[in-house]
Formats: sequence, C-alpha cells, structure tokens
Amino acid sequence: MTLLTLLAYLLFVLLQLVMNRYGLIETRTAFWLSAYCLLGSAGFYLLLRSRLSERISVEPSLMVWQNMHSVLAVVWAYAAVASVRGAVLAILVLIVAYGMFALSARQARWLALVSVLLLAAAMFWKSRTDPQAYPASVEAVHLAIVTIVLLGVSALSIRMGALRAHLKTQRRELEASLERIQRLATQDELTGLVNRRHMTALLRAEQLRQQRSGQAMSVVMLDLDYFKRINDSHGHQAGDAALRTFAQCIQPLLRGADVLARWGGEEFLLMLPETGQKEALQCVQRMRGGLAQTSFDAIAPGLQLTFSAGLAVCQPGESIDARIELTDKALYRAKEAGRNCTVSA
Repeated sequence: MTLLTLLAYLLFVLLQLVMNRYGLIETRTAFWLSAYCLLGSAGFYLLLRSRLSERISVEPSLMVWQNMHSVLAVVWAYAAVASVRGAVLAILVLIVAYGMFALSARQARWLALVSVLLLAAAMFWKSRTDPQAYPASVEAVHLAIVTIVLLGVSALSIRMGALRAHLKTQRRELEASLERIQRLATQDELTGLVNRRHMTALLRAEQLRQQRSGQAMSVVMLDLDYFKRINDSHGHQAGDAALRTFAQCIQPLLRGADVLARWGGEEFLLMLPETGQKEALQCVQRMRGGLAQTSFDAIAPGLQLTFSAGLAVCQPGESIDARIELTDKALYRAKEAGRNCTVSA
C-alpha cells in the first residue's frame, strides 16, 4: 500500500512538471512540493520496511500520519495552483477514501475534520492575500462542495471501519473455535493429556521414525488401582479431580519426547520413544515414586493413588497394535499380582 502511494506521488510530481511547463505552477514551488511528497513517502516506506515503525508508534502502519502527510501536500498544492485548484480537490477526496480501508471510524472522522479545517484555512488565507485569483465567493463554494463530499466519504469510511471491526471480531471468534476444535480433537478435556485418537496417530508417526532410527520403543499401559472406590465413596467429581491430579503429577516426570495419553476411563497409555525395557521400567518406577509423594488430601483426606502397569517393547517392524494388546494383558497380570506393580510382556 505504501509503495502504491509512492507511485501516486511520482505521478503527481510528473503532473507538476507538466503544469510548470504550461505556467500553471511556479518552478520553485513545484520543486519543494515534489521534494516534500517524494521524501515523505520514501521516509514512510523505509520506516515500514525497517520495522522501526513498530517501535516508535502503537500503529505500525503509520496510516494516520501517511494520510496527514498527503492532506498537507494537497492543501499546499491548492494554494499554489490558482487556475486549476478545483482539480486538486479530487485528490483530497481520494486520500480520505483511501483511508477507509485502513483507518478506524474515529480516525476517519478526525481525518475528514482536519482536512476541511486545513483547506478552509488555506482558502481564507488565499482569499485575503490573493483575492483576484481566489475570490472569497468561489472559495466558499469550493469549501461547501468539499465538505459535502468529505462528509459522504467519511460516512462510508466510518461504515467500512465498523465492518472491518466486525469482521475482525468474527475472525477472532472463528480462530478461537478452530483452536477449541483442534484441542478437542487431540486433547483429553478432563486431564489435558493427549486423547486416544491423537495418541494412535502419534504412535504411527513414531513407528515410521523408528524404522529409520532402528531404535526400540516402549509402551506402557497404566491403570489406577481401586479407582471405582473413589467414585463410589466420594463421588464422580472427586474421581475427576483425582485423574487431573494424577496427570499433573506424572507429566513433569517424563522426558520431552515421552507422551502420556488418557486411553479410556482410568487407563493411560505411555509412549517412550527410543527406550528399552530397562529404561522403561526405571521411568515407571520414577512415576510411581512421584505419585507416592503427591498429596490428594484436597480431594479426600488420606486419599492415596497407586497404579498397576503393563510394559512391552516394540522393535522396528513390529505391529504396534499387537504390542499394545500385550501391554493390556501384562496389566491384568499386574492386577492379579496384587496391584501397584509393573509386569513386562
């Protein structure tokens, strides 16, 4: 947009050269007005390209200042080209219309007001200093016409600004909805852990990477011991709180590449990439120790959680579904062995 403005200024400068050739504007005035237009526009472009505008203004586009720069150029040109000054007014309308795509409703109103005031001041001054070229009656008509046109354009700018604000709000709401949908598609709403659907996709992706690395991967099925008693004795809200606390306790004990997912109910599946059986057992034991040190008194006084686990190692090329089934069977053996223990498949 700033480059387009610079192009418009170049055309304006060329027009001044033509006007100077036919004696419609003085050479000195044309030179300084052209320098003001081109240097100002180039300065704005450099501020934007260097991102310096982001540090010096709350409005990084500097659109208000760009428009004011243009308004001053037009008012200057109006005072310099007496015989064709009516044509200059069309450029002023163009500037205000240009602002409707970037300015807020409040900024558009102020731009129109300042434009009329500056133009009225220039008209008053010229009608006093050069009444033959700028008759007061003609200037009054020009001012009335410009005011009417700018009021109409400003109304459109205000309407456009309100529409942009409405679209911006809708876009934020849509982004928030899409983020929520994405979160629901990949995350368990209760615990904040990865859900079963997304965990399945992560396991497939890890298998592909495993084939390239040739490293083993361990999977662990966890089940909270006697969880039904919590629901029966303290209610489902207490059970939900226990699940959340369990997830919050375990997450910090895992490595960055490890993934814990809620598999269903009080069952959890842990994926340990590039991890053999020994390291996986150590990880599970670390989790069990961390859980033993976690207080659940806020949920129910004296409440303590433990879990049983079934572990299986998946080598490159092996079926992950088959290994998960083995962890499930190993988990049941851990339950039968007295719970709060780990059984390897």
